[in-house]
Amino acid sequence: MSRTFIYARVSTSDQTTENQLREIQAAGFAIEEDKRKQRIVTECISGSVAASERPGFSKLLDRLESGDVLIVTKLDRLGRNAMDVRATVDRLSEMGVRVHCLALGGVDLTSAAGRMTMGVLNAVAEFERDLLIERTQSGLARAKAEGKVLGRKPALTPEQQEEARQQLAKGVSVSELARIYKTTRQTIMRVRAAGEAV
Repeated sequence: MSRTFIYARVSTSDQTTENQLREIQAAGFAIEEDKRKQRIVTECISGSVAASERPGFSKLLDRLESGDVLIVTKLDRLGRNAMDVRATVDRLSEMGVRVHCLALGGVDLTSAAGRMTMGVLNAVAEFERDLLIERTQSGLARAKAEGKVLGRKPALTPEQQEEARQQLAKGVSVSELARIYKTTRQTIMRVRAAGEAV
């Protein structure tokens, strides 16, 4: 007989899995109150951590058997990126576990229709990532062409850098100059190296 498990995850401690559990219950899945039959795994951990490395999900993997069903509200509960979600769904499929995602109409991600849906979602995610990269590179190129200086603002103005070089030439220590200019020793050392390179 197949068993139903629920996996609910939040990223930060000020969030709660309560809404996810209510959504699953509203979709018609029973949430067992008896602790011995408890098949709900909730955890608070970043989605950037691979599913297989999450303590709660790892314990869940140990409990799942062929024929079981795992319910999640959204794909991002399984992982932050498409590759991690795909790897997790593939692993569960190999175990004989069906994965249902409510946000996708309850489709079984391990079925043919589910795999097709995953393929489309992966393609869209990759397309969005490529568009973001293109826009970022285009914006950087435009800013450079307009003569804007990219990157972090220097800790010292050009005048301060020249003063620091003169002080270094007079024998003032790097640590002393860092205190005077209220900056780090590394900044003063970079100023010194830039002066030596000229």
